Amino acid sequence: MKIELKRVGPAAFEATAGSGGQAIIDGKPEIGGEGRGMRPMEALLTALASCAAMDVVHILRKQKEPLDDLTIAVDAERADATPAPFTKIHLAFTATGEGLTEKKVLRAVALSVEKYCSVGASLDPSIEVTHSTQID
Repeated sequence: MKIELKRVGPAAFEATAGSGGQAIIDGKPEIGGEGRGMRPMEALLTALASCAAMDVVHILRKQKEPLDDLTIAVDAERADATPAPFTKIHLAFTATGEGLTEKKVLRAVALSVEKYCSVGASLDPSIEVTHSTQID
């Protein structure tokens, strides 16, 4: 797996993945960031949430569950230090679909966050990662 970063602003970089995907990553204003993209720590949270989301969608699809929509709100806390790693991350899943089986959705989320998500497995084990699930 490869990623290449190219500077496109005072503190902004265009990331291009070997798979072809692209994203803009920008720094905070204090170091010249212009709000052109996500900050690196936001990108990490995005990676965690999207990894979990893909797992949940895949699991529910295999179970033929009628998932119409899935959203994940992420709330995280960081240490008041330098560096400032995450200390807590909470993923709040909301699944929508007429006829969803609550037990299957809860299980899919738990399996994703606690077992299958490669991004989560790559985080420092001292980070408290929790999750909740709502079905609409």
